[in-house]
Amino acid sequence: MEFDILIRRLEQELQSPLPGKRAHLLMSPIPIDIRRFEPVLPADHRKSGVLILFYPDERGAFFPLIKRPEYVGFHSGQVAFPGGKMELSDADIIQTALREAEEEVGVDRDQVRVLGRLSDLYIPTSNFLVSPVVGFLEKRPEFIPEANEVSRIIPTAVPLLFNPEIKKRKMLTIGKSMNLDAPYFEIDGEIVWGATAMILSELIQILYPRMK
Repeated sequence: MEFDILIRRLEQELQSPLPGKRAHLLMSPIPIDIRRFEPVLPADHRKSGVLILFYPDERGAFFPLIKRPEYVGFHSGQVAFPGGKMELSDADIIQTALREAEEEVGVDRDQVRVLGRLSDLYIPTSNFLVSPVVGFLEKRPEFIPEANEVSRIIPTAVPLLFNPEIKKRKMLTIGKSMNLDAPYFEIDGEIVWGATAMILSELIQILYPRMK
């Protein structure tokens, strides 16, 4: 997809009602954790912002995914969008996403043009409400990964999302006893599942609504 066409499409579609839960369910692990979709969230939930950052490349339109390092925690080693928890110094969740992306992959937050947001998604295991912010840069950035938070950056071509062959599923064992039948996207040899896959599912539905 040509970059200018992509940005125009996003500008238009982000002003319309979003598919939200309908798109999220397409990539939701089974058994489905219904707490994700409860109308009332826990009072002590935490807020998190992630950035879906599009940029042009000589090969077309791209966005970065990141792989987390291995650590003791819920999202160890997982593939995600740049982002993290909201701090008291952040004016709003958009500023959270921009600040975190600057810290994690070295993009200049002042150069990012924000287009809007996708649907919020609650993650029960970590008690985070994730807000995906959509933005773009006019030129390809020089990414600088923050070693403590990013083990690798995965430049992802937008047309790859429309390739049905990347959509797969497998049984995943989480912790010592939880087994999930997890749909996932295979991107650059990595398994992209859970909240990140659910967010990507909504992005795909916006850009190419005929895909299921």
